[in-house]
This record gives sequence, C-alpha cells and structure tokens, in this order.
Amino acid sequence: MTFALPLPKIVKELPIRFNDKQKTMKKTTTILLSAVVLFLAACSDAGGFKKTKSGLLYKIVSDGKGEMVKRGEFLKVNYTQKIRDSILGTSYGAMPTYAPCDSVGPIYNPAEIFPLLHKGDSVVVVMMADSLYKKAMQRPPFVKKGDKFTLTFRVVDILKDQQALRNDQQTIFDEQKVKEIKEIEEYLAKHNIKAQKTAKGTFVVIDNPGAGPSADSGKAVHVKYTGKTFAGTPFDSNIDSSFGHTDPYVLVIGSRGAIEGWDDGLRLFKKGATGQLYVPSMLAYGGNPPQGAPFKPFENLMFDIQVVDVTDAPQPGQRPMPVAPRAK
Repeated sequence: MTFALPLPKIVKELPIRFNDKQKTMKKTTTILLSAVVLFLAACSDAGGFKKTKSGLLYKIVSDGKGEMVKRGEFLKVNYTQKIRDSILGTSYGAMPTYAPCDSVGPIYNPAEIFPLLHKGDSVVVVMMADSLYKKAMQRPPFVKKGDKFTLTFRVVDILKDQQALRNDQQTIFDEQKVKEIKEIEEYLAKHNIKAQKTAKGTFVVIDNPGAGPSADSGKAVHVKYTGKTFAGTPFDSNIDSSFGHTDPYVLVIGSRGAIEGWDDGLRLFKKGATGQLYVPSMLAYGGNPPQGAPFKPFENLMFDIQVVDVTDAPQPGQRPMPVAPRAK
C-alpha cells in the first residue's frame, strides 16, 4: 500500500518493499517515513534528546519489554509529521506504514535510529531545516531558516521477513476494503440504488446493457466517463470538456491500464452500455489521491461510464494507450 506523505523530499526517502494496493501487492518502491507529535521550541539538546553521528536529534520512550528489531526485519509504525504548528501527514485514523531496519551511515535520516528500537517504542525525531538543506536539497518556499521538522512514530509491530510483511499488509488491505464495501452498501441502500457487486468488491449499475461485444479480458475498451466523489464533486471527465480532454479513454482489460475498480467493473459492460461504477478506495487510489484531487485518502469514488467501443487490443508497435484517468 502506498503511503506518500505530503512533505516534499525534505527527508531522504527510505527504500521499502510494500504492497501498492492500486497496482500489485508485491511492488518494490520507496517511501518517506517520518512522523511528528509536537513542535519543540526548546534548546535542541534539552529534554532528554540524544544525537546520532550525523547530528540528528532523537528521543526514545520505551518500557523495555518489547522485542528489539534486528537488521533485515521491518518496523510497522504509526506516524505523524509536522513543521511548526502544521501537520504535514499522519497515519492515525488511516493505515500504518512500514520501514526496513538496515545498516546505514550518518545520513541525517530517521533510519539511523531504527536498529535501537523495540516493539512498542515511541520515538520523537527532530530535523533541522538548515542541516537538511546542506544536503543538496532545494528549500521549499514554506520552509524558513531555523525551522525544525519534528517527526514522531510508534513501533506497532516488528515483522521478521518479506513474507510476514506481505501477510500483514494483505490483512490490513482486506480489513480496509471490508470497511469501504460496507460504506458503499450503506450509500446504495440509502439512495435506493440496486447494484451488482463483483467478486473483488466493485459495485456496478448497468443503465443500458448495450448490444455489442463484451469487455472481456484482453479486449480494448473505449470509455467516456466522469469521475465523482460520493458527495457528487467531479474530479475528472472526458465528457465535460472543461477538464481538457475529450477522447475516449482506452484500456486493455486485464493489463492494469487503470485503477483496479475499472478493470474489475468494466468486465460487466458491452459496447454501447452505460452505467455507473462504485469503487472502494482500495480498488482506486487508496491512500494516494492524485495531486490536487478533491477527495481525501481512502475515499470511495463513483464513475459514470459510457462504453463507446470494444475492440481487439493493439499489437506491439501500434499507437500506445492513453494515460490512466486523472484528477483535476
């Protein structure tokens, strides 16, 4: 699952293997792990803080009863991150994230202290903006000279290996999707909407069944659509020209050419069909809405759908497919 924090690349990204719920449960990528609880205005070496070799300030609150992480294992954490009085990101109320415990040098990064941690530990890390931007990083406009990034996280669990990590993430994914499916079912019942639920959890309403070929696996489906929040706010459309693109979106069923809820739900459509898709966030954008999107992480979405054509997929070397649906 992807947990992209809103902080620009201020802290060096940490390589992690995790589950991207919009694409695949086994994708390797990078993630920025940091967290914040309060702004520290006191002197940097006060309040029981220690320093790493790179000068990173940290405080560990531990009862000493939890097992200690070993190199090669993974930390499962909940975090918050803050600069001054502004919260930049948090996993509380959403989903935890993960970070590997590896040997690192004095890199001025929270990863320096990971080998010191136990299950159940709470950690506060303070990063000086002036020190960060000596690391060849461009200072964003909102970061002032003398600012501090205060990062806090709690070690929820320690996972022994990649398989334990995948199993834990799959469990979290399944639990979150069950919650979202229930939310959609309640919405549909409230609005007296009768929908067909797919095995994966997308809800499909067919207004006009169409009379052409079915959108089977391997077929190219040409779609006109409008994406909306459940509150009715449009975030993208190739029907409404104000969004700047009007050509049908084309995806090959089974090729992961769009969010999973599309690949899942469109299989019930034929050429000429119209209807709606009600998509759990875990089959859409999950915790990573497109930049500027008018919806929050883990927000369910709906799409008005018109299947204008169903054709054979392009052969290698032919014109590539358009990019995936985006948010304005």
